[in-house]
Amino acid sequence: MAVSVPLAVDVEDMSFRYPGNDVVAFSHFNLQIPKGGRFGLFGPNGAGKTTLMSLMTGLLTPAEGSIKILGQDAQSKSVRKLFGFVPQDFSFYHELSPVENLHFFGAWAGLSKIKIRQRADELLEILGLTDVRDKPVNKFSGGMKRRVNLAIGVIHEPGLLFLDEPTVGVDVQTRHAIINYLMNINEAGTTLVYTSHQLSEAEGLCQQVALMETGKICAQGDLDILFKEHNSASLEELFLDLTGKDYRD
Repeated sequence: MAVSVPLAVDVEDMSFRYPGNDVVAFSHFNLQIPKGGRFGLFGPNGAGKTTLMSLMTGLLTPAEGSIKILGQDAQSKSVRKLFGFVPQDFSFYHELSPVENLHFFGAWAGLSKIKIRQRADELLEILGLTDVRDKPVNKFSGGMKRRVNLAIGVIHEPGLLFLDEPTVGVDVQTRHAIINYLMNINEAGTTLVYTSHQLSEAEGLCQQVALMETGKICAQGDLDILFKEHNSASLEELFLDLTGKDYRD
């Protein structure tokens, strides 16, 4: 008898198109992401990664089908406290300091004042922002802003964390610090759903992947198994073999 695996994300028979656009972004799309793992979504520009991320986080609403996050409807208000989201665009108040941003978003997530202070101090220390905790974020480097973005996404200790290009534009040291922190919270039980164009980084982070092309999954599974099945030596080689080498807009 098959053993049921607890799911962090369950997308069933989902269809979606943007209003006023004749092109269907997703048609009867299915995706299951197990709890506790590190899952990567990859594909060329236009494959639908960002749209899918927006649907899973409730920013967009599917026309058909369902999306469940940790067993709850992605559109429900209660589910928003169960997951965190670190978008590619900076999602904080630039004129505020890191600690002010964390206090605001911690309160928005429903944390107590004591918990907010505790989590803010902890995250600022872990992510190397203690010395600049009271300085306005608009004075920060790109790497420091990425770390603030990440801290906001995990302030409420979510069981599931969505990450859209979390290390884009950062130096090697910042990338290492961010990836190391993500590995640590995953070991503590947080499920990671990650997308990036940094395929060498992704190969070291992700256990399972789904490769997408024009709103469809062209390959999915454990990285080691996919490498063997497609005779690929790296995620980049697998990516190019399955999605082609032509230029994408």
